[in-house]
Amino acid sequence: MKYSGFSKRHNELRRHILKGFMALPAAIFLSTSCIAATPPTSEISTTGLAVTDDTVTVGILHSLTGTMAISETGAQEAEKLAIKQINDMGGILGRKIEVIQEDGASDWPTFAEKSRKLLVQDKVAAVFGAWTSASRKAVLPVFEKENGLLYYPTFYEGLEQSKNVIYTGQEATQQILDGLNWVAKEKKAKTFYLIGSDYIWPRTSMKIARKHIEKVLGGKVVGEEYKPLGDTQFGSVINKIRLKKPDVIYAAVVGGSNVAWFKQLKAAGITSKKQTLLTISVTEDEVLGIGGENLEGFYSIMKYFQSQDNENNKKFVAAFKEMWGDDSVIGDVTQAAYLGPWLWKAAVERAGSFDVDKVVAESEKGDIELTTAPEGYVKLHKNHHLWSKARVGQWKKDGQATVVYTSELIEPDPFPAGYQ
Repeated sequence: MKYSGFSKRHNELRRHILKGFMALPAAIFLSTSCIAATPPTSEISTTGLAVTDDTVTVGILHSLTGTMAISETGAQEAEKLAIKQINDMGGILGRKIEVIQEDGASDWPTFAEKSRKLLVQDKVAAVFGAWTSASRKAVLPVFEKENGLLYYPTFYEGLEQSKNVIYTGQEATQQILDGLNWVAKEKKAKTFYLIGSDYIWPRTSMKIARKHIEKVLGGKVVGEEYKPLGDTQFGSVINKIRLKKPDVIYAAVVGGSNVAWFKQLKAAGITSKKQTLLTISVTEDEVLGIGGENLEGFYSIMKYFQSQDNENNKKFVAAFKEMWGDDSVIGDVTQAAYLGPWLWKAAVERAGSFDVDKVVAESEKGDIELTTAPEGYVKLHKNHHLWSKARVGQWKKDGQATVVYTSELIEPDPFPAGYQ
């Protein structure tokens, strides 16, 4: 496996892995066995992708630097784990997967530039990457123009469906609406204060949340604030929250800003003993930087938590820590990123081709499922999103969450009526 744009930390990790690596469990996912006869390249790649008789090249595009690195590091680690496991099983269509990695550097024009390089210059067969909606929106025109295929792992606001994107995270109905329903019922919440980072995902998410609070739940939004991405000054917002005394602080603060946000809340005496807070943007990856003691007792609404007690997840967590170290943590987006290479593998093998149009056609049949996903079970819908369950986790001091609510399997609906 080859990498470009690798950080020093990851090179050190890779050398450590190569020195002392023990075989990872090869059958964590699909039971597809290694193909006995390798089909000729001319049959499985007809559009000039980077496919040889022995290899197929893919791209990984996440922020390794900048304010979003705190959130995105785990995603690229999970994607590499999945690729390692697939290669251990013999690869895809008899080809081992090679990786070209690029750093989006928490900068949306850089994401667009790097995606163009991966698709036009490197001719990768698929890209696993992006995190924020801003980065996804930046690369989307490139993928659509060049007919590339992106596996996007982050929970997001919905209101999008592209032929060139497979969305492995939750859309709004699977996170925002279900979480608000839970907190209104369980906490008898009527008043809400909305706070988010200032870009497309938090703003669109809060528009959806406000509509649901006011028109469905019969509640009231008593405040709404946005802070620049990377901002660390929350004093004025916290003062307003203290004055308004909302039943729920509903938060979509993103990336490194979360560290300052939760530390300043605690310093101001706003803790779970006095205040209910539900966030749609904090996973174990962020808690590692925030510190569990700074958000103990607060809630997140996700589809996956590392603490989930099932055999699939136990194998996944063990394999992840084997590859990336015992101190590694696994958040919602990290797990969703892990699904990407496996979903791609399933579609490619069904299509018998790496050609994007053929892979997409198989993906759109709506019957690709992963029964051994760490979150439990997922199925790819015809609309390019996943059927999955919503879960509410309550954070503990050790940085892990206790799952206090699990929904039924939710059909993805990226364009819900009344919220567009």
